[in-house]
Amino acid sequence: MPHEIPRIGLIEDDPIMGESLQERLSLEGFDVTWWKAGEAALSDRRVKLAELGLMICDIRLPDIGGEEVFRRAAESPGAPPFLFVTAHADIDQAVRLMRAGAGDFVTKPFAMDEFLSRIASAMRPATGTSEAPHLGVSPQMRRIEETLRRLADQRLAVLLSGETGVGKEVAARFLHAVSSRAAHPFVAVNCAAIPADLLESEIFGHERGAFTGAASRHLGYAERAKDGTLFLDEIGELPLALQAKLLRLLEEGIFTRVGGETSLPLKARIVAASNADLASAVERGAFREDLFFRLNALWVELPPLRERIEDIPWLMETLFPADQAMSRGIRGIGSLAEEAALAHPWPGNVRELRNRLQRAAALADGEWIMPRDLFPELGMPAPEDMFPTLAEVRDAAERRQIERALEVTEGQISETSRILGISRTTLWEKMRRLGIPGRD
Repeated sequence: MPHEIPRIGLIEDDPIMGESLQERLSLEGFDVTWWKAGEAALSDRRVKLAELGLMICDIRLPDIGGEEVFRRAAESPGAPPFLFVTAHADIDQAVRLMRAGAGDFVTKPFAMDEFLSRIASAMRPATGTSEAPHLGVSPQMRRIEETLRRLADQRLAVLLSGETGVGKEVAARFLHAVSSRAAHPFVAVNCAAIPADLLESEIFGHERGAFTGAASRHLGYAERAKDGTLFLDEIGELPLALQAKLLRLLEEGIFTRVGGETSLPLKARIVAASNADLASAVERGAFREDLFFRLNALWVELPPLRERIEDIPWLMETLFPADQAMSRGIRGIGSLAEEAALAHPWPGNVRELRNRLQRAAALADGEWIMPRDLFPELGMPAPEDMFPTLAEVRDAAERRQIERALEVTEGQISETSRILGISRTTLWEKMRRLGIPGRD
């Protein structure tokens, strides 16, 4: 996959300087979006701040100052570093912004070579899109993959949230694999699958004679993880008493085996996951607020599969049990099955997709996986329904692509037509013919 073009945001109210900088940076290979006011940049739904490698911002703007732009942008997840352009009179303000976390500043007038050097230094590191995807090909999963790479060697615990089946353990294993702990154990614990009265002993271990049946010392998961990663899945199922001990483990980095007196150091890094809304659990008194805030410091939410349908074809190819299928004479997944998968809401997310593919590979009776193999609950379609006309297939694909683009642009017809590479008139005609309501 080719390298992604670095994206830069430019906020400059001077039309001559703004146009000059946009043209020069474009020639340097950057994808530049230019705004003439701060509010316009902050409210532009077409550009997500997390997708920018750098924001170049004049400190003095006609509506709100560059400092206000920076402080409001910093509230957004994944906000880019800022390179401020300022006059000599504003240097004190620029220095204050550097202390607040901005990237750099340059004073007017400046030499272009120096300016380009400052951009290179302040630019957020490349996302590594030239690498093969591990979690998905959609923009959402690419950003999550990059976020996990940045968090890989942090000491703090990470909280992964998302619906059942979205791939939280897969994300946790990826986080472990790209960290310096990769050569050490990855120990996964499903907190919902272990009886509550055994959970403490399983996580922290126990000494001989700690309770009836404890015939010997038992090392818990926290010890067995050594210098690796301890993954606590479904952490919302932990009993309140055990939550208190986990909080101590996170804050002090020590624990004690059940029945023991010696404090032991935690060497592993903790990654937790939950499909429950922990904030609501805190309000109900089912989850400790202090533990929630401790875990919430590094929080990554994985979106459901229905919100990233670009991943479906990639996942079907990745998860398809090819060896099993080949042994039965199955050549692969048919295009009609892929179309059916793209239209399915996937309430069970990636886990449901994997299970359906495995069942289809085991039971399909043709050379290609068909919709009925993936979705047998829909019944056997009539022969004419199994083979829609090419016009119907084309219309379904166009409708899906137009609806995706409209969602990205929030219904802006001009921007949607630009993304799709067609005129506004053609887009309106296709929307009318396909029954897609206009939102402009």
